[in-house]
Amino acid sequence: MTDWTTLQGDLADQGYIASDDLAMALHIAMSLGRPLLLEGDAGVGKTEVARVLAAAKEQELIRLQCYEGLDAAHAIYEWNYQRQLLAIRAAAEDGETGASVERRIFSQEFLLERPLLQAIRRAHPPVLLIDEIDRADEEFEAYLLEVLSDFQVTVPELGTLKAVSRPTVILTANGTRDLSDALRRRCVYAYVDYPDRRTELAILAKRCPEVDATLAGQIVGFVQALRKEELEKTPGIAEMLDFAAALTGLGVNDLTRDPVIFQASLATLLKTQADRAAVPVEVAERLAGKAA
Repeated sequence: MTDWTTLQGDLADQGYIASDDLAMALHIAMSLGRPLLLEGDAGVGKTEVARVLAAAKEQELIRLQCYEGLDAAHAIYEWNYQRQLLAIRAAAEDGETGASVERRIFSQEFLLERPLLQAIRRAHPPVLLIDEIDRADEEFEAYLLEVLSDFQVTVPELGTLKAVSRPTVILTANGTRDLSDALRRRCVYAYVDYPDRRTELAILAKRCPEVDATLAGQIVGFVQALRKEELEKTPGIAEMLDFAAALTGLGVNDLTRDPVIFQASLATLLKTQADRAAVPVEVAERLAGKAA
């Protein structure tokens, strides 16, 4: 296992500038074979950690997007009922009935693996992203704990399916609800905050190297000032990069040079009508002037 600074460099090579705390937490989680729980506001780059880690380690990324009502059938496994029905009909036509048919249709041949089961059944360890775990119901965490504790899944008809390999597990949460103590105990933890100015400039330089250094400073200064306003949806790193790309594509090299284009480009940052109203022209131009 490489040390945390090497891991930090590997992520940077993929365009992700990780803080020391995040890189260290990820290194510890991988060293201990424990899941990493990332909390923080939407847009700070939690999900991206899993994507760039998989790319850096040349591993498959398996993603489970959580939502209210998520259950084991969509997250772990379910039976292929259509194929089972066809098999039953074919068996009946051949005069086959009873226990032998039941054993055959409840075999792994008819099992549909969903993300959690896929992740532990791969021959080569993947990166498993359990995204926005706090959007799932509390009951779902009970299903999840068996996987995270023992890396195995119990299928009543087949017994316990143990892991072929242990995936690197990353969970993200936006603070929609409190997570259980049992889940937290099984995880290494890191809080991902919005980057400071130096880090965000480094991110912009890495992802959009064509942006002039002076304009880059203005962009980061403006976006970081905008995040201090009372907004429904605070612009994240992805929005900052979209803003930079839009300005560059429009030939802007100074935020204060063309107010019309500048106002139009705010569509990449302000994503609700309430936020557009909260940042009228005069406020946006004042923030841009300070950033310049």
